Amino acid sequence: MLSEESHLSDQDLLLAVDGELSPREAERVESHLAACWPCRVRKQEIETAIGEFVRFERQNLALQIPPADGPRALLKAQLAQRAEAERASRLWWPGPVSWRFGWALLAGILAVATVTSLVFRGYLERHPTRSLTVTVPNPSLTPGAIVFMSQQELCRDTSANNKAVPVSLQRRVFEEYGIPAAEPRAYEVDYLITPALGGADDIHNLWPQPSSATVWNAEVKDALESHLRSLVCAGDLDLATAQREIATNWIEAYKRYFHTDRPVAGRRN
Repeated sequence: MLSEESHLSDQDLLLAVDGELSPREAERVESHLAACWPCRVRKQEIETAIGEFVRFERQNLALQIPPADGPRALLKAQLAQRAEAERASRLWWPGPVSWRFGWALLAGILAVATVTSLVFRGYLERHPTRSLTVTVPNPSLTPGAIVFMSQQELCRDTSANNKAVPVSLQRRVFEEYGIPAAEPRAYEVDYLITPALGGADDIHNLWPQPSSATVWNAEVKDALESHLRSLVCAGDLDLATAQREIATNWIEAYKRYFHTDRPVAGRRN
């Protein structure tokens, strides 16, 4: 059983996303998710990554990976040959032989998996700048960081624009997220908690947000940040709540505060 301080493993979350947990385990995971924001964020990250990968594969890899008919047909023929040999061996071998067939099956599956892996790796090596779209930052890399200030101090500051992130720091962010060769124009190294809401100028508050590869892009997040600041400075929203909402899951916060499931075109506040 999980303690209140512990979190679900990525394996648990992946099995939950795939619907492969037993009813008892599924109930345990859902109960934990209901009370644990970090695990809910991680689960959504996994779902988002899977969805983006599927779209990426369909768009870019379908024509690059050779059809599986050849390796599959070869494997089928080899297995049929092994099975025939096993049947013949029973005429003179008095003991069980099922384990030999099992090893043959495993060897064949590993062979096909190896070929597919090599083809996929070769494609990625030829296209080093391609990467998955990160719509929600990894909380272990970007948990968010703030500068402690009051609502009055925050709203007195009229220069609410984000500070420019130095190029050297941008490179460190890309490296942490495993995309050191990413095309800079495709991303905005953004503050998770914007300085306009008291966010700190710290690498733990930075992440590579896509500029246009997804509808949940940097421009949409800017609109949420502007809206939350307006609510805070009008006294309609507590500053700590605004910071927590945007750090926990900014997409869900956008949906909640704008009362929509999709970004609103042209919305800035």
